[in-house]
Amino acid sequence: MPTTITQADLIESVAAALQYISVYHPADYITHLARAYQAEQGPAAKDAIAQILTNSRMCAEGRRPICQDTGIVNVFLKIGMNVRFEGFSGSIEDAVNEGVRRGYLDPVNKLRASIVADPQFERRNTGDNTPAVIHMTVVPGDTVDVNVAAKGGGSENKSKFAMLDPSDSLVDWVLKTVPTMGAGWCPPGMLGIGIGGTAEKAMLMAKEVLMEPIDMFDLLARGPQNKFEELRIELFEKVNALGIGAQGLGGLTTVLDVKIASFPTHAAGKPVAMIPNCAATRHAHFVLDGSGPAYLEPPSLDLWPDVHWAPDYNKSKKVDLNTLTREQVAGWKPGDTLLLSGRMLTGRDAAHKRIQDMLASGEPLPVDFNNRVIYYVGPVDPVRDEVVGPAGPTTATRMDKFTEMMLAQTGLIAMIGKAERGPVAI
Repeated sequence: MPTTITQADLIESVAAALQYISVYHPADYITHLARAYQAEQGPAAKDAIAQILTNSRMCAEGRRPICQDTGIVNVFLKIGMNVRFEGFSGSIEDAVNEGVRRGYLDPVNKLRASIVADPQFERRNTGDNTPAVIHMTVVPGDTVDVNVAAKGGGSENKSKFAMLDPSDSLVDWVLKTVPTMGAGWCPPGMLGIGIGGTAEKAMLMAKEVLMEPIDMFDLLARGPQNKFEELRIELFEKVNALGIGAQGLGGLTTVLDVKIASFPTHAAGKPVAMIPNCAATRHAHFVLDGSGPAYLEPPSLDLWPDVHWAPDYNKSKKVDLNTLTREQVAGWKPGDTLLLSGRMLTGRDAAHKRIQDMLASGEPLPVDFNNRVIYYVGPVDPVRDEVVGPAGPTTATRMDKFTEMMLAQTGLIAMIGKAERGPVAI
């Protein structure tokens, strides 16, 4: 007898999973990151990992997003051939997107809508983070197996693909490519690698393999049992030996795991794709068996290590943004830790493009930038008594093309963002 899956159960399960992954790291990620923290010797990298772990626990306790970029939703459905769908007013994709809509607009923990409907021209925000990117396959069985992920823009933007010759070295390509990704993908995270098939198949495998559990420490403990496990270990060790480290600050851990999937390919080529997963690592798995919606059990707070990051007030410089001068900024040195207080401006790509257009047409700017600081951020909407929702930085490199304009024509004196600045900005 076929299993009956209702539209209501699918919608509710997707919405619940998206709320879950917005606030809870996977247990395997926390376990591996805690081990990386214990092993880390570099002060800056250890401090960065401590911040990630502290932030993670705070989000689990307060049920608020791990990262302000709550991602573009990716959903993988494996639909059993003995499943019957009942009560659907539209397609399966419509139901999944309704789940996304409800998950992101939940008033208790509203998530940031990041999806623009026209990627080339108007780039207008859809307002509810739909549509999701959905992949469906039909398989033997009587259940619907679902993997849900929310992929941040910083890591997604660092996805790589190449058509290698059959004799080319995958390891060499990875080691040449990872440094070009910088730190905008927010390491430490994972690398998903797809080998073979066609161009789109390699990319799809690289994305889907990121849904697998992190198990590198177990693999190292028992040893490899096949060539792909040997390759995973080789890449894990050699990528970490590059010294990029947590948040690009150097150190021992750039990746916590490397996942590889493969598929037969044409004899003339070797398609390879690599997609990183950031330190948010938002994904969850559930199965619908006809018994109702699926809910995930929150992890015990005992899972988190006893790490509680706090700023070092003795080694940090206090900065009042309301009275900041160019002379003070000129006295800062690489490696300084700054404790900021006061008012700052916020803006990202769209705001900078608008400022550029206004300056070009001679229009007055809406705010005074003179001796001000801008923070590259797109916060989550506040809930309850919050003044602002989670508000971590976005990748600074995207604003490099506007840097000279902002410094030379607006009076701006400093910028705050994530990861490295490129040659154009420097």
